[in-house]
Amino acid sequence: MIDRISNIGQNLNQAGQTSQTKNQGDFADILKNAIEKVNQIQKNAEQMSADFALGKISNIHEVIIEAEKATIALRLTTEVRNRIVQAYQEIMRMQL
Repeated sequence: MIDRISNIGQNLNQAGQTSQTKNQGDFADILKNAIEKVNQIQKNAEQMSADFALGKISNIHEVIIEAEKATIALRLTTEVRNRIVQAYQEIMRMQL
């Protein structure tokens, strides 16, 4: 009976470690995907601006909307980065 309890404890410990590794990978993936999306929005805005300059797009409203989307996405990304850095600095200031 004690052996079963010991085995269950080991299985739970291994599952916890796997879950922790998965969560770390998930956060990294989410962050990577968000940055890639912001990059794609920036590229799209630049392409629309270039197309407008070449006369391929006649509606300036669409170009301005895409440029504003890119600006807002970049601001949000910068603010998230700043908050992550602040949280890291706060954790480093904590005393054990």
